[in-house]
This record gives sequence, structure tokens and C-alpha cells, in this order.
Amino acid sequence: MTTVPMPTETTRWRCTLCGNLTRFDVTRSSKVVEYVHLDLAGEPKVEERDVVSETIESVRCRWCNAVDQIELVDRPGSGS
Repeated sequence: MTTVPMPTETTRWRCTLCGNLTRFDVTRSSKVVEYVHLDLAGEPKVEERDVVSETIESVRCRWCNAVDQIELVDRPGSGS
């Protein structure tokens, strides 16, 4: 399993098989610390969330179902 890099302000994902730029299913693993407040009825509400770490495990193209065939390409107008 290879991790897929996150897009940045100047890059975005692109499927290398079909060219899709807009629709992906992303599987992530996250480690978070949450401050949970329970009201008097016992209903929980997350009031603060701190992401300690996050890894993208796989990205699947919604158009052609290709798994982990994603590359980073420049965004239009990024000047890269």
C-alpha cells in the first residue's frame, strides 16, 4: 500500500487512466483528540477537534474505479 500525497494550493489530483479531476473516494486513517461535551440528557457534541495525524491510505477514481492511479498535477493558474 502506497500513500497518496494530499493536493496543495498549487496542485490537484488527476486519475492517470481516465483523466478525472473532480470525483474521488478517499480512504483516510486519522488520529484525533476531541473534546466531547455531553448535555444533561447524555447527547454528545464534539466542541473541539485536534487532528494529531492523518494519512491517506487510498484514492479511487469515481469515473473508472481505478485504485491508486492518482497523480498530482498543477492547478490552472498556479504558475508552476
